[in-house]
Amino acid sequence: MEQRNKNWLNQMFSEPVLIAGPCSIESEEQIVGVARDLKKRGAHLLRGGIWKPRTRPNSFEGLGTIALPWLKKASVQAGLPCMIEVASAEHVELALAYEVDMIWIGARSTVNPFTVQSIADALQGVDIPVWVKNPVNPDLNLWIGAIERIQNSGIKKIAAIHRGFSSYGNKKYRNPPHWEIPIELRRLLPELPMICDPSHIGGSRELLLEIAQYALHLNYGGLMMEVHPDPDLAWTDSKQQILPSTWQSIILQLFHPQDKKIEAHVSDKLQKLRTEIDAVDFEILELISKRMEIVKKIGAHKFINQLSILQLERWNEIKESRAEKMYSYQFESNFLDSFLGIVHQESIRIQSDIFEELKKQDNSSNENH
Repeated sequence: MEQRNKNWLNQMFSEPVLIAGPCSIESEEQIVGVARDLKKRGAHLLRGGIWKPRTRPNSFEGLGTIALPWLKKASVQAGLPCMIEVASAEHVELALAYEVDMIWIGARSTVNPFTVQSIADALQGVDIPVWVKNPVNPDLNLWIGAIERIQNSGIKKIAAIHRGFSSYGNKKYRNPPHWEIPIELRRLLPELPMICDPSHIGGSRELLLEIAQYALHLNYGGLMMEVHPDPDLAWTDSKQQILPSTWQSIILQLFHPQDKKIEAHVSDKLQKLRTEIDAVDFEILELISKRMEIVKKIGAHKFINQLSILQLERWNEIKESRAEKMYSYQFESNFLDSFLGIVHQESIRIQSDIFEELKKQDNSSNENH
């Protein structure tokens, strides 16, 4: 990102920026009441759903344009800037017509470059902050591409929203966070502000505090959460919405580490520990390299004896024996599965390469005879 994008979020709001409001605006009374309540409880920015992209037809898809003046009224009366999701050029034009303060591009739109480009074209010559949610699928380049399209339209204030990624099956999270993806985005675009959307990651009220705290431990610039005056009766995503009082309780429980100048003795200690980490990492890499050299020998042995590369009995033995050992070190099972899976896949790849190499040698030898 260009230097012009640096710290605009810090300059506009205190850190972390706290965004809250209903998933869907259901009435004027609802949004005005929530806005006033949230202002008293410390919110910085009011969100509200105008158009709701739904997975299946005949679901409530938002009240549409009729809710825009209600949102603006709530924003003015509460003294909170407001923001909405847009999914088309028409949405952008309406948001601008009703003087919405900020807009965001949702995950279902970010995934489609045509949609993002149409929104970017509608933003030409406009000065409005634009937030870009990650695409529904875990694709870092799609996320970066959407950000670049908005930047190329001339928008000066851009931020990212991490709301998790879709996955198949019943998991802990509605949209697993895959924290490594937003971390890599921030590494590649260090000037890009980023906030977290715990509501969509968790999909349930019980997970909001845990996710929000984790995001702040990673030094995210803020949080967006869905707040409703009667969550159980919400027209959309009722399980992940919370009361304004619950929202405030969560915010007050959060620990937010502050970026500050590190004192000399703290810096020296941190550098010493980092040096130790470096040494261990290099040792791990050396051991993995030695392991893969043995894997090459195993591959050759299998080829000579006409054995298949994948030996399920051995793979089960590895998982069970390593699991017992790793659990004694109190690693989480997800880490164990991921680590062993990656090492095993690399071992299979290496053995497959050995098979191909030895097969070529055999063919060459046969041709010579």
